[in-house]
Amino acid sequence: MKLKKVMALSLAAMMAMSTAATTVWAENEEETSVTGNEDASQKLVVWTLSNDLVQFAEKYCEDNQDVKIENVIIAPADYPTKIQSAMRGKSKEPDIIVGEPQMLQNMYEAGYFEDLNQAPYNAQDYADDVVDYAWQVGQDADGIQRTISYQITPAGIFYRRDIAKEVFGTDDPEEIGKLFKDYDTIRETGQTLKDAGYKIFASDGEMVYFLSNTAWVEDGNLIVDDTRLDYMDLCVDLYQNDMTAYVDAWSTTWYQAMGGSIPVIDADTSVWDEAAMEEAAQSGDTTAVFAYGLPSWGVLTMRDNVKDLSGSWGVCSGPNYGFGGGTYLGINVMSENKELAWDFVKYCTLTESTLDWWIEKSQGDVVAYKPVLEKHADDENEIYGGEKLYDFFLKQAEGIDYSKVTKYDDVLKKAWQDAITSIKKGEMEKEDAINNFYDVVASTYPELNIER
Repeated sequence: MKLKKVMALSLAAMMAMSTAATTVWAENEEETSVTGNEDASQKLVVWTLSNDLVQFAEKYCEDNQDVKIENVIIAPADYPTKIQSAMRGKSKEPDIIVGEPQMLQNMYEAGYFEDLNQAPYNAQDYADDVVDYAWQVGQDADGIQRTISYQITPAGIFYRRDIAKEVFGTDDPEEIGKLFKDYDTIRETGQTLKDAGYKIFASDGEMVYFLSNTAWVEDGNLIVDDTRLDYMDLCVDLYQNDMTAYVDAWSTTWYQAMGGSIPVIDADTSVWDEAAMEEAAQSGDTTAVFAYGLPSWGVLTMRDNVKDLSGSWGVCSGPNYGFGGGTYLGINVMSENKELAWDFVKYCTLTESTLDWWIEKSQGDVVAYKPVLEKHADDENEIYGGEKLYDFFLKQAEGIDYSKVTKYDDVLKKAWQDAITSIKKGEMEKEDAINNFYDVVASTYPELNIER
């Protein structure tokens, strides 16, 4: 949301690709509700992308009877325009604004957020209590804390324990993690599962959260290293060698595969075509998906879809450390209710009792506040075979190197995935697809140096 035209366009693109959340998005352009006592003397206005903060607002107003909160849930596609218009118009509302990691640097540069290092906030006093990478996400380029999150979103491989025992003789997360330790091994694992009548993934894009441990951009230079090329080759191989179920993420069938068998389709069948999928279902040919690559919010996504397979899933590490999404709260620099806004931010992100409540309320969201994570480290999740997921995801988060993350990442990942799609479908040769990727990057980010 930087005021320069290209940055504004980039943020809009990133918002359009915003990662799926753990909760419900606004179905319409926006949804507004008021929480708390209508006669309360204090009022906060919160703009957000999902209903998580509505639940936090309800809890906050229960504990603070003299405050009411107006919650505005804005659809992701509309959020950039609304926030940009409000901030350019120097609006004093909303008091609280949010962002996801892929959009925050541009919002920081545009000056939307209050400096939380200054008094009376003194946010740095809490630095040691928040998972490192999540704390870093909340800082601008000068190291000033602008936002804080109540959650972390490290990635993991969600796998079927029953299939693991049948095909590999074990469902132990450490042992299954070895089957995903690198791209070559993933390819071998996919072939083994195919031979046994299963699909390793729903789609060939399940490894997107584990794309690389290197930065897309360094010192103004675009980096296309061997790991990205290897990832490209893996995706193409999985697709062209029939190792996936050809099911696009977020489709009905993608969710269905979490709970059991799905119809067999080929690469030419659109999973979004209801008639085609109904015809495939009537054929009686079915398959089952072994694994999904998802951030920690996948715990909640799968919880709601595993049905009779509850207890038959596990989570292990992937080939690299990665993360996706997360909601970060900050204070509108022009708000007239900054003291109250900070109390709300602190309540949601840095208060032990609140985050204990959120773990129970959300039934699995992984909080960023380390004292609470550590307290729940031995909690067992029965949906995942009794696995201690808070401990697992904390360890995954500790491996994330946020210094490798840039404001360009989501747009570049999307362009790279488009290149992969054109190769796997035979629309372009690999060299041509990569050159087309370079052309897209050059036109979107003319400030970057590109070595072809």
